[in-house]
Amino acid sequence: MNNPHQHTDPHHHADAATPALVRHCDVAVIGGSAAGLAAALQLGRQRRAVIVVDSGEPRNAPVAHMHSFLGRDGTDPVELLATGRAEVRSYGGEVLSGRVLQTQRDGERFVVDLATGDSIVARRIVVATGLVDELPDVEGLTEHWGGAVIHCPFCHGYEVRDQRLVQLVTHPMGMHVVPLLRQLTDRLTVLVPDGVGIDQDEIDTLTAAGVDVRVNTTAQRVLADSDGRLTGVDLADGSRVEADAMLVGPRFRPRTEPFAGLGLSAASHPSGLGDVIEVDVTGATAVDGVFAAGSITDPGQQVLPAAAHGSRVGGAVAVSLAAEDVQTAARSSGSVADWDHRYSGDPVWSNPNGSLVAEVTDLAPGRALDVGAGEGGDALWLAEQGWEVTATDISSRALHRIQAEAGRRDLQVACQLADANALEPFLRSGFDLVTAAYASIPRTPDLRGVHNVLGAVAPGGTLLVLSHDLDAMRDPQHQHRPFDPEAYLHINDFRAVLAGTSTWTIEVDEKRPRPAGSASAAHHADDRVLRARRTS
Repeated sequence: MNNPHQHTDPHHHADAATPALVRHCDVAVIGGSAAGLAAALQLGRQRRAVIVVDSGEPRNAPVAHMHSFLGRDGTDPVELLATGRAEVRSYGGEVLSGRVLQTQRDGERFVVDLATGDSIVARRIVVATGLVDELPDVEGLTEHWGGAVIHCPFCHGYEVRDQRLVQLVTHPMGMHVVPLLRQLTDRLTVLVPDGVGIDQDEIDTLTAAGVDVRVNTTAQRVLADSDGRLTGVDLADGSRVEADAMLVGPRFRPRTEPFAGLGLSAASHPSGLGDVIEVDVTGATAVDGVFAAGSITDPGQQVLPAAAHGSRVGGAVAVSLAAEDVQTAARSSGSVADWDHRYSGDPVWSNPNGSLVAEVTDLAPGRALDVGAGEGGDALWLAEQGWEVTATDISSRALHRIQAEAGRRDLQVACQLADANALEPFLRSGFDLVTAAYASIPRTPDLRGVHNVLGAVAPGGTLLVLSHDLDAMRDPQHQHRPFDPEAYLHINDFRAVLAGTSTWTIEVDEKRPRPAGSASAAHHADDRVLRARRTS
């Protein structure tokens, strides 16, 4: 699989006969809701390799709309997350659907084990797994959670204004929101079960203000009509309170199970309603290198503050990485580490791509650039056909393999360590043929990688881009692979740029069966092939 990055095929999950895939990055963000995505976005904009692992269990999953988010009030949370994922991917950040089983430290790195059997090695971890709300044991309550049963007067109180509202108090802290609810509706009933210690003066003040406070009253069942609308609450004493909506302050617990191996533990929240992860102002936890963001650190955060917290924590993580790199005079790249690791085993992707052979055979040999040459299958084949080849990759291990094999075959191949997203990585207009086969070039908002590749083609020269069929890769059977194709440039990006200029002619743009013999032919039935000629 070619790449600025290499010539391998990370798009399929290892089968039973193949070792699980190990990915490397700068930061692993566990949890892909507002806080986690905001942290990842901040880090991506600092040119850090980020992998987000999201189990798809946001705390606000039951609700249809979120509120008090400036500029996005009333937005479906699903829409917000989709937009957030796209923004993270636009900077090359990957968002994986999956579940983390455990995390552990390995020297100066962290190892994140996924349920698929794959793992991620990272320099930092951001915990953004959020909280789980634990509702009171009242029949019918769960069915209305996130709809007619709300938990926050700021999140959804306005939507139940002037309705018959019943508040179920499960803890003394629950009384703090009663004055807010009284402002929203004059038809408010507060149920206080036996055993919840409430100050009598507080009850007297609320009663004098017109609030119906019923002490030592237990809610037994939530009622609904034939259309499913909430209509009331049956009490343990046999009475009934008519209602259109309810507010419940649930207990909560943090999703910390995957981090027990790091010694990360929760502490009791001052409210007494549950536990949280304690962090300092930067989001750093008590475990060095582990940060936390979002509601797992503060249960009172709405979506907007959670996103803001994630952004701030992402910035703090970037600062910590930069400070560490300065000490070693390095500009470290998680992407380089990822591909170097891929080339630490036996050669796998060393044959020329069949589609490249088919498209190039009839071209007159000249100067050729292989972008992301990997193990050199294409570059070596081109050299054998008489091309003057420059092979580029971000992995020095990949280039060493090419050099060794070229020497063994007595071929001349120039090897160049280059990143397709760098500033002027290739000789401009310097090549008669530029190939990018299955190129895993991280996406950037300005599509710099596309423009750099196109810029290397000489007038009259040929561009050849090979890609997996993206529609097939989006199939649900691939959803838990440890690689996110949406974070990388695709053939459609090249085609869009080419279509917007008069200096190129697209000669081939098609989907075709993948040639036999490819290392991943069993996982990808179809290829996309784009061949274009630069006319001037």
